[in-house]
Amino acid sequence: MPIRLLVLCAGLAALTACGRSDLEDPPADLGNFRLGLNIAVADNAEKVPISRTATPDEWETAIRKAVDDRFGRYRGSKLYNIGISVDGYALAPPGIPVIAAPKSVLVITANVWDDAAQTKLNAEGKQITLWEDAGANILGSGLIRGRDRQMESLAYNAAKKVEEWFQQNPEWFDIQQPAAAAADAVPVN
Repeated sequence: MPIRLLVLCAGLAALTACGRSDLEDPPADLGNFRLGLNIAVADNAEKVPISRTATPDEWETAIRKAVDDRFGRYRGSKLYNIGISVDGYALAPPGIPVIAAPKSVLVITANVWDDAAQTKLNAEGKQITLWEDAGANILGSGLIRGRDRQMESLAYNAAKKVEEWFQQNPEWFDIQQPAAAAADAVPVN
């Protein structure tokens, strides 16, 4: 029996180590994007009662690091400022496998500004609810991850979701769509 448990724990550890490799890939196309201000606010974050506790400073540091890691890869010449507010969170405490396997969740609101124009690009803040990665959710992240690792994973997922949201709004970043690029191309005779 102890060997099976050891194999299960090793498999779960390997599974949870996966999922962060996309930062080593070339970034998605965001036109001429370059990260300007990186603002994170967590003063009004609501904690779910069963959650482990995290301070506003800890959340703000985790979010800023995740945004720097993801958006600092862009080398465009036009600055865009990103603001993220942590609205609520639950950091899973240890539970009972299968029966009570709590999972961590984070709710944020994101905004983006064109720095040069000093204009907010989205009319309303984009609220995003996200969970930790799938590896942590097999047995619940409280069993296999500490509080700091859960926060890091949630912040990473938050920055990734913000990047996906930006990709859904190419007009903000002067991204040339494939059809538009073909129309602009000079025909070769």
